[in-house]
Amino acid sequence: MNKGSLSYTTELSVRFNEADPLGIVWHGHYVRYFEDGREAFGQAFELSYLHIYKQGYSVPIVKIEADYKKSLKYGDRVIIETEYIPCHAAKLLFQYRLYNAATRELVAKGSTIQVFLDHPGNTLQLTNPPFYEAWKKKYLTSSDG
Repeated sequence: MNKGSLSYTTELSVRFNEADPLGIVWHGHYVRYFEDGREAFGQAFELSYLHIYKQGYSVPIVKIEADYKKSLKYGDRVIIETEYIPCHAAKLLFQYRLYNAATRELVAKGSTIQVFLDHPGNTLQLTNPPFYEAWKKKYLTSSDG
């Protein structure tokens, strides 16, 4: 874990509709697992999409990367580690690691970048919104964020 970062771990079962006829998880669903991790992180650390929206902002993803290592199959359980990466810019940076819960093998890793848009104008925010600055002061133990 990086200095000053926060992480959250959640676990879920691979669902039937996520597998192809051979029972292997389709690659696009790994991105959904990243989102499942972000949602769980947001609920745990008061940074959910709904909380952000109530503050007058949205946070669309502008970049996503995924690096696939091994396949998951229908019936597997996946451990999702979501790590918030602090930065000075008005962005949300997350890194993800997905593990097969039974074998503890790394199956994928990735990252996302999200930016802040205000409502109703959808204007890109070049500085951190006040609520986000307050959130960073509350949750980050390092001055890196």
